[in-house]
Amino acid sequence: MWNYLWPALLIVGGNVCYHLLAKITPTGVNPFVTLSVTYLVSAATCLVLSLAAVGTQGFAAAVRQVNWTGWLLGVVIVGLEFGSISLYRVGWDISIGSLVTNIALAVCLLAIGLLFFHETISLKQMLGALLCVGGLVLLNLK
Repeated sequence: MWNYLWPALLIVGGNVCYHLLAKITPTGVNPFVTLSVTYLVSAATCLVLSLAAVGTQGFAAAVRQVNWTGWLLGVVIVGLEFGSISLYRVGWDISIGSLVTNIALAVCLLAIGLLFFHETISLKQMLGALLCVGGLVLLNLK
């Protein structure tokens, strides 16, 4: 059970910290400079962890296995991070901004799972998605 739960707990805990830090990032600081520092720390952390995890194959061999998805993910993450900082800078509340974007994300991924990965969806899941869309409407009513 723990092997199933720990990744979800890590994501939730990480996202709580992430959104708190994005919300309190000073508005006078250039977001791309902030992200540069963020990614330097991330790169150093990943380098240390990957050196510990590559085992006998060696770091260079592990790097050669990385395909285009690793490069594109780096670009996508910058957009994600910049979008989050910008979301809070333009006035979204931390209690609503993340909720709205994550619900919208879940609905988009549900459609992508159905269309491109041929995943199945139950009636309960479809009703849940419709409730999420309804929740988006309610959250954004003025």
